[in-house]
Amino acid sequence: MNQPAVSPTLDTLFQRTLMRQPHATALLDPLNKARVTGHQPRRMSYAEADTAIEALSAYFVESGLPANSVIAIQLPATVEFVLTVLAAHRAGLVVAVLPLLWRHAELTAALNRTAARAIVTMSKVDGVSYADLAMHAAAEAFSIRHVCGFGTDLPEGMASLDEVLARPPGTTRAVIQDGRKAAMISFDVTAEGFRPVPRPHFSLIAGGLAMSLEADIKQGATVMAAFTPMSFAGLASSLAVWLLSGGALALHHPFENDVLEQQINEHECEVLIAPAQLALRLGDSDLAARMPTLRNVIGLWRAPEQVAASDAWIAPHAPLTDVYLFGEAGLFGARRGEDGMPVAVMPGPHGAPREQSGSSIAGEILLTPKGTLGLRGAMVPIGAYAPPQPVGETLIAQPPRDYVDTGYAARLDRPSGAICITAPPSGIMAVGGYRFLSNDLQEWARRLGQGALLTALPDRLSGHRLAGRAQDNARAREALNELGLNPLMVEAFRDRSGAA
Repeated sequence: MNQPAVSPTLDTLFQRTLMRQPHATALLDPLNKARVTGHQPRRMSYAEADTAIEALSAYFVESGLPANSVIAIQLPATVEFVLTVLAAHRAGLVVAVLPLLWRHAELTAALNRTAARAIVTMSKVDGVSYADLAMHAAAEAFSIRHVCGFGTDLPEGMASLDEVLARPPGTTRAVIQDGRKAAMISFDVTAEGFRPVPRPHFSLIAGGLAMSLEADIKQGATVMAAFTPMSFAGLASSLAVWLLSGGALALHHPFENDVLEQQINEHECEVLIAPAQLALRLGDSDLAARMPTLRNVIGLWRAPEQVAASDAWIAPHAPLTDVYLFGEAGLFGARRGEDGMPVAVMPGPHGAPREQSGSSIAGEILLTPKGTLGLRGAMVPIGAYAPPQPVGETLIAQPPRDYVDTGYAARLDRPSGAICITAPPSGIMAVGGYRFLSNDLQEWARRLGQGALLTALPDRLSGHRLAGRAQDNARAREALNELGLNPLMVEAFRDRSGAA
């Protein structure tokens, strides 16, 4: 009797490389990790990483976390993040990723919406006590049973995962490795509000394949990931791309340009994955002479409507691949040609690589009847974005929808037939990777008091930036803290001259 084919998981990909080259370098920490978290940077082989993953996985099992339960993770781009995600999957858990810029209210909402059983964080990141944030959020989430952290000076009641890594692995359990099982939950903000977005392993792997095949990343490459990992795009561009290439993953906590350049050269990185505007900035600074080992650059566009008007790429030794991001809905990539300009993106199915005939279909791009961009394909979680049932029609079956409407305004270019993305979803603002409704901004501004100013200004690197008047800054920080904003989000507040 033939057994049905089982698609791989992220842990399956890791163990394939582990069996082939256990002593090869697997993970490289940021060089400035001591400043960011207080830990010294680590360099781990596949065998060393496997031992750490086994120890963390055993701890999750021994703690009584049932298979298929949710574990929330709020960690920076360090080795601990990768180890925790793979350990959770090995224990049969589903990972919910929590962005570092989130407010207390959003942390609590996410934990309650996903019924998370545990939360893992770092004691401090850039001087901010994330351990305290996690403990306060867990106190308001009925489902949380375990709060765990890396680092020193953890609050009472928080388990130390550094101690777990220091002792031999314990109990394990057999978990069926099937790529169709749930792997992660990320969170999006749409016009309808806050939305959890679950994904199976094969969806994450499809996102990584779309990037790695389009960019032509070689097997065994050393990949530098300088993009915040707490999202679908962040996981696909770091974890999935690394596991598919079977090389080494170097991590950078965004952003310190000098440290990033030093890391690339010290680790002889061949691939750089970073926000597109940062990549373009590096490309204008004699990339071939300053970072000669680079052979591929992948630029991730949080604001895909800006791609068409971007500057030409002038580093031919390391071609640039533009990756268009649409929140948590999905992505697609397009490698630039020899002229360094963005290529036209046509509607319909697109392969990976895009220009190669007969290549595997990575997804499909379409124009919806509302004049917005739609996506479908293996990486697109259609069910998570299903429109709400009309009031009064709960007993009437709704027509099935086989695509996700991203909300980005788009049109077809008449001469070429290419898709032109013209504007982001209405009513949604973004500061870096932090997305929120414009109504939230109005509420924050109201709390600043009479005569104060708080607005979101367009920013080519981060989408938008919060801006106000200099004389309002002290009052602004106080008011935003009262609203429960994460201190890093408060630090995004700037006056029009750029002073804090």
